[in-house]
Amino acid sequence: MSSYALTGLLVALTLAFEFSNGWHDAANSIATVVSTRVLTPFRAVAWAAFWNFIAAFFFGTAVASTIGKGLVRLEMINQQVLLAGLLGAITWNLITLILGLPTSSSHALIGGYGGAAVAHAGFQALVLPGWVKPILFIFLSPVVGMILSITLTIVTSWLVRRQRPQKVDRWFRRLQLFSAALFSLGHGTNDSQKGMGIITAALVTGGLMQTVANKKLPVPFWVVICCHLAMGGGTLAGGWRIIKTMGQRITKLVPFGGFSAETAGGITIIANAIFGIPVSTTHTITGAIVGVGAARRLSAVRWGVTRRIVWAWVLTIPGAALFGALLYHALFLLHL
Repeated sequence: MSSYALTGLLVALTLAFEFSNGWHDAANSIATVVSTRVLTPFRAVAWAAFWNFIAAFFFGTAVASTIGKGLVRLEMINQQVLLAGLLGAITWNLITLILGLPTSSSHALIGGYGGAAVAHAGFQALVLPGWVKPILFIFLSPVVGMILSITLTIVTSWLVRRQRPQKVDRWFRRLQLFSAALFSLGHGTNDSQKGMGIITAALVTGGLMQTVANKKLPVPFWVVICCHLAMGGGTLAGGWRIIKTMGQRITKLVPFGGFSAETAGGITIIANAIFGIPVSTTHTITGAIVGVGAARRLSAVRWGVTRRIVWAWVLTIPGAALFGALLYHALFLLHL
């Protein structure tokens, strides 16, 4: 297969991954607003998809630069590595979607990419310092989301302590539209940039672009728009089994709690995107939802479901890396 044809395949496959990312992570954006019955599922996914796309015009491309050249040495890999990494991430996403597990598409991509790179050139292909923050924030992003969520729940509870419950519910049903938009904006800017980093890396390894050492990866504007459109389309398609897990099985939510969870999650994700840290929307919103339940009482959280989700997080990077490495060897044997 020629370099140009392989580049086209990589672009198409990355956009398919972004579509699956939106599909897989749709639950993260709308689980709370659906479970609190503020919006119907169809209206919720439309609202989330709109803000996924609007995020293209905010916050820059720092995460894309981290993914593209901050984890793997571009000079040591080829397009087959990118192809195997993408296929490994998509395979992992499909398996977890079938099982109804809200794992991280972001860390699946990181794992698949890294696993394929190691299969091609060994561990020296990895930029080891670049892996510290993404791995660290597997655990930090849900903790930060949980702490912010608990804080918001306590503060807002104090502010409305003298109001009638019906009035509070009515206020927060309206406010939850804005908190859902904030979270979808963060989801759009952080997650779509992962695909941007892969496509730009494909253009560089295919000889269609040049990059400068010690400089951020320059992402073409058409890549930005295409990735956001693909992810917004995936969000419209939705992931209904995962919505049930996120919105109903961790803890029971009302509009008041949904507002706190979405606001805490949105702030956490947007802050990380500005600093170029590729975090998981799944991890963050799960931590925020747990925080809402824990702010009421610890027994309000279904810890058995939460433990199952945490195990899925821990296994995502090594699982996707294994698929990425195996698929690289398969591509090598097929001479692709």
